[in-house]
Amino acid sequence: MKKAKIYVPTKTAMQSGKGKIKNWLLKFETRDNKFTSFMGWESGDDTMKEVILEFSSKDKAIDYAKKNNILYDVVEPKKNDFIIKSYTDNFLKD
Repeated sequence: MKKAKIYVPTKTAMQSGKGKIKNWLLKFETRDNKFTSFMGWESGDDTMKEVILEFSSKDKAIDYAKKNNILYDVVEPKKNDFIIKSYTDNFLKD
């Protein structure tokens, strides 16, 4: 049976905004990885590791997984407290 992870991707170091992290992803987990010592590559015959599905909400991703008999783990995003500061706050003492 297929297994997948449902999550919201984190922003990259090159991203300052949160524009591309609104959608939920369903990514299939790999199985049967083989390591070739000659070339130092990791290989396998599982092509589902290449599939990443994008959904507008967590519920739609879960519904898709249930309809297609996919075992899934939901990874909830961490909430960051956004503190609005002005530049002058760096120089003021409390």
